[in-house]
Amino acid sequence: MNVLVTGGAGYIGSHTCVQLINAGMAPVIFDNLYNAKAAVLDRIEKVSGTRPTFVQGDVRDKSALLEVLQTHNINSVIHFAGLKAVGESVEKPLEYYDNNVNGTLVLVDAMREAGVKHLVFSSSATVYGDPASVPITESFPTSATNPYGRSKLMVEECLTDFQKANPDWTITLLRYFNPVGSHPTGEMGEDPQGIPNNLMPFVSQVAVGRRDFLSVFGNDYPTPDGTGVRDYIHVMDLADGHIAALKTLNNQKGLHVYNLGTGNGSSVLDMVKAFELASGKQVPYKIVERRPGDIAECWADPSKANKDLGWVATRSLQDMTTDGWKWQSQNPEGYPE
Repeated sequence: MNVLVTGGAGYIGSHTCVQLINAGMAPVIFDNLYNAKAAVLDRIEKVSGTRPTFVQGDVRDKSALLEVLQTHNINSVIHFAGLKAVGESVEKPLEYYDNNVNGTLVLVDAMREAGVKHLVFSSSATVYGDPASVPITESFPTSATNPYGRSKLMVEECLTDFQKANPDWTITLLRYFNPVGSHPTGEMGEDPQGIPNNLMPFVSQVAVGRRDFLSVFGNDYPTPDGTGVRDYIHVMDLADGHIAALKTLNNQKGLHVYNLGTGNGSSVLDMVKAFELASGKQVPYKIVERRPGDIAECWADPSKANKDLGWVATRSLQDMTTDGWKWQSQNPEGYPE
């Protein structure tokens, strides 16, 4: 199976490409390298034994997409490409709607023209907004508390309408919780450009000496230690979820929606302690004001994915932090330019 992976040079995309290769599939990466480095291709080859095909291009460029879809005889598409920082989305909403919403519409239009009817979309637990309760099931009402989450929700609604009008398509919406960790070899991991927006790369950069301290956004939430509680999932478990969706739903036309999480909530300070244990390093932190758009707690009920896809997150919090530290300590400055 030839799979087009938009944003495949990014954090989740690159790990998914490794698992696609391990599952006997052929990923074709389409990425503009806005938030990724070409060096990741060497690492994918190193850990998998196969160098994926790479095409540099923007997901808003229909003619470039059409050429890739037709030239490489693509069967399915996994769509990761998009901007992903909550804080930045509040400052730059237009850029987020252009990249994330418009980019997806251009991609689906190109797929339609090329006759490719199988799409797996990288969505997010942010589409649940501020949930009334936890754990969160797929039937919970959706809303958004920031432009990033709203862009994901808009795409979900567009794809839902499109699939209804085109019932011979298979479209899967995978709602991720909080991906962390790295490939267990330490060869691949999360390498954010500039100041990290997510917790774990920030923690690991403090531990490796690139940053002085971690800013913890609020300690007055109604949670056991006052810090935000999230469902952290190992990036390799997340990658396996995409393989399961591709294989299981390949011939099942319709719209499919799944949570990908562990079903367990951990606080910011839980993660700091686990990382200190894994690294043997102290992670100094300071409590600062809450960020706009953040919520108190959010974790998944992943039982639908367990049942339908035969997928379950198997890697522990200690695996996440141990693998994350292996990547950061072996690559203190991230991927080479």
